[in-house]
Amino acid sequence: MKMHVYGLDGASKGQIEIKLSLNEPIRQDLIQRAVESEDSRRRQPYGTDPMAGKRTSAHYHGERGVYMSMMNKEIARNPRIHGNAGHLSFVARFSPHATKGRRAHPPKAEKVFGKKINSKEYRKALIHAVFASFEREIVSSRGHIVSEVKNLPLIVSDEMERIGKVKDMMNFLEKMGLEKEMERVSEKKRRAGRGKMRNRRWRQKKGPLIVASKTENVRRAAENIAGVEVCDVKGLTVSLLAPGTHAGRLVVWTESAVKGLEKRLAG
Repeated sequence: MKMHVYGLDGASKGQIEIKLSLNEPIRQDLIQRAVESEDSRRRQPYGTDPMAGKRTSAHYHGERGVYMSMMNKEIARNPRIHGNAGHLSFVARFSPHATKGRRAHPPKAEKVFGKKINSKEYRKALIHAVFASFEREIVSSRGHIVSEVKNLPLIVSDEMERIGKVKDMMNFLEKMGLEKEMERVSEKKRRAGRGKMRNRRWRQKKGPLIVASKTENVRRAAENIAGVEVCDVKGLTVSLLAPGTHAGRLVVWTESAVKGLEKRLAG
């Protein structure tokens, strides 16, 4: 299929042939599975000290008729501190239900949180996420304002990769018809609940995703614009195309990025 290519001034500069095709409905379940797999692999393992609650001299005497035997004492048969320790004599330790004892089932650092996904299944999910960003209805239903955008997908010339200033990037996005979209994502809300104490005090909306083949200048120009993200076509993931498992993100592609995407999805 042929798609329009726009210049930095917002005018059409011609068309480009896209060899990608999708002959089935977009599968949200497949996209959700891929995003969950990516998120699970980013999760930080955590666990307690394996010796927590076990560093004690407490032990259990179960033999009858020996020194310091715990038989016939009318006390619970727990590991206890023995000896002339005054008030600590025969105090229970080690057991999960004892004071200062170990936990019964503590979190373990060796637990694997990652959810596996087949390589072909992930590739298919990436294709579906890409085509979801081509559909105006899906992009609009996700919350993006694309009423002034002429065509989707929004493909621009490689001249955009040379933009290195924030002011020039903002002017470019406005000429692409994204002025109202940038106003939407500029709003920042204060998070409710305990998340304010955990380094996520503010909630920021997701805006356009810029996919280019060379991102040195573009990343420097767009990194301080609220809601805008920049990605190399080689590092494009399903999570970037469908944040929160919701497909249909507004994407700005460069010509080189589209060609690189075709090579990546063809393999």
